[in-house]
Amino acid sequence: MTKDTAIKLFQDQRVRVEWDGEQEKWFFSIVDIIRILTASPNPRKYWSVLKTRLKKEGSELATNCSQLKMRSADGKYYKTDVADTEQLLRLIQSIPSPNAEPFKVWLAKVGYERIEETEDPEKAFDRAMETYLKKGYSANWINQRLKSIEVRKELTDEWDIRGVKKGMEYAILTDEITQAWAGLTTKEYKELKDLKKENLRDNMTNLELVLNMLAEATTTEISKEKKPNSFLENKEIANQGGTIAGNTRKEIEEKTGKPVISPLNAKELGLKSENEKLDE
Repeated sequence: MTKDTAIKLFQDQRVRVEWDGEQEKWFFSIVDIIRILTASPNPRKYWSVLKTRLKKEGSELATNCSQLKMRSADGKYYKTDVADTEQLLRLIQSIPSPNAEPFKVWLAKVGYERIEETEDPEKAFDRAMETYLKKGYSANWINQRLKSIEVRKELTDEWDIRGVKKGMEYAILTDEITQAWAGLTTKEYKELKDLKKENLRDNMTNLELVLNMLAEATTTEISKEKKPNSFLENKEIANQGGTIAGNTRKEIEEKTGKPVISPLNAKELGLKSENEKLDE
């Protein structure tokens, strides 16, 4: 079963979702939905009580809901009760909430957007831009970030072809690239920026993003030419791609007299205003 993990926003509140490519369905975290609909301080407890009640009433929702591993606030993955759109509509009917009708509209919109994005992937980028703009990022930074997503996808596609496994092996190779160009492991880089579960790329300056893209794009091109057959060969190529970008970073630092790697995260950069100052 092929799934795409994502975060969808409902009135600026996060909902964890996964797309099942085989069933062509979104699966939504029930706890996240209940948190939004009820504003309960303990949505897990609310769902536990509601599930018990639904079981007594003979509801299929309580017995047929699936579980998927989803990322929690602590960054770890836990089994979470999930429901598809049809099941969620039934759940909404069981919860008195002023958000019920807007939520139904939102569910329909999410489903329609996925169909649109499948037919025209460019729409996914347009929606990502809208999300970043709402968060206050500058248009210039967003363009770089969207390009970095494209470059990263090309790299992971190449890794898939070379037999690299998603998860741990992806993480090891990414770490190899990062350390080679930035002089820091991914963990050290995030610690420098005082990040925990936040996305590192979402907290990079324009120049950091450009160098990270150079490292990943170069790794992709070297891999296409050398066609590695083992994980160790892929790791060596990752180091080579990162080193090329690392040499560029050192040249920039030599010419400017200041470090490229910034300890500032998105909040400290001031998002739009400060990013624009950095571009000047």
